[in-house]
Amino acid sequence: MDRELPMDRAPRCGARTRSGQSCRSPAVRGKHRCRMHGGAARSGAPLGNKNALRHGHYSAETIAERQTSAALIRLSRATLADLNNED
Repeated sequence: MDRELPMDRAPRCGARTRSGQSCRSPAVRGKHRCRMHGGAARSGAPLGNKNALRHGHYSAETIAERQTSAALIRLSRATLADLNNED
């Protein structure tokens, strides 16, 4: 028989609020967080981390490409500055 607990005896959410206090909301059944702090159904990252590569902006290949482009731009600006100083 699955009896409902009174609100004051229900386990509490383990999250911290912005003020640093413990959240005083009751935890969702079978979880350690309340519905506002991630205890709701289907909350959290999907299994298999399907959202990890949305745009690739932080992949190693893209970072290396941005560094190469920045070095080329610096070299171009230095060359233009040298050409302007020769006049």
